Amino acid sequence: MHSPFTLAYWKEKQPAGRTKFGWQGTSPEFGDIRVVYPAGRDVPNTIVTDVRGGLIPTATFETRGAHTDVVSMPTLNRATLRVGDGLVRMSRNRWAPTHRGRSLHMTYLGDAYRLTAIDRRAYKLSRQPDAEDPGVVITVRQSGRGSGRKVTVQAAGRVLPADVSLAALFSGVDRSVLTRRGAVRADPRATQNSGPVSIGAQKKHP
Repeated sequence: MHSPFTLAYWKEKQPAGRTKFGWQGTSPEFGDIRVVYPAGRDVPNTIVTDVRGGLIPTATFETRGAHTDVVSMPTLNRATLRVGDGLVRMSRNRWAPTHRGRSLHMTYLGDAYRLTAIDRRAYKLSRQPDAEDPGVVITVRQSGRGSGRKVTVQAAGRVLPADVSLAALFSGVDRSVLTRRGAVRADPRATQNSGPVSIGAQKKHP
């Protein structure tokens, strides 16, 4: 178990280009943490969120496609996720009837993760237990309105730096399709189709 921490909302008008948004704060164990979206240079048909901090690996979530020019944060469609130099494999069943069934499944350095919506403003990141580690569950909740918004991060279990990177990163990703209402809004066929889908490249990371 590690100490809960809070990230405060911020936004910054750029001299040229998109306004940047994000969350920032300090974890007692992992130091300063800053989430930025859209991050990096303005590139057509691409939008990126990144998270970085003193004791956590930098992580990036990138979405490509024409729709990226009209959204403020990446979506789960056509996405690529990296932690440090490693590519994270992702998959989900977008038509599953429950929040758990629609979870985003990830694999990084042999660890299996699951991102599950609690509701529109909260989610859980779970690293699955194995023979050597009991795993961890990190709960992230957004509260407040306008410039007073904040994100609270609370963990149960043995927390690794990559766990914190992933948990914080998704505060800057559009997770709405992990909820049933969001999935139906994204595609009315949600009530008629089923089956798993893969997200982005499925290459093995180094």
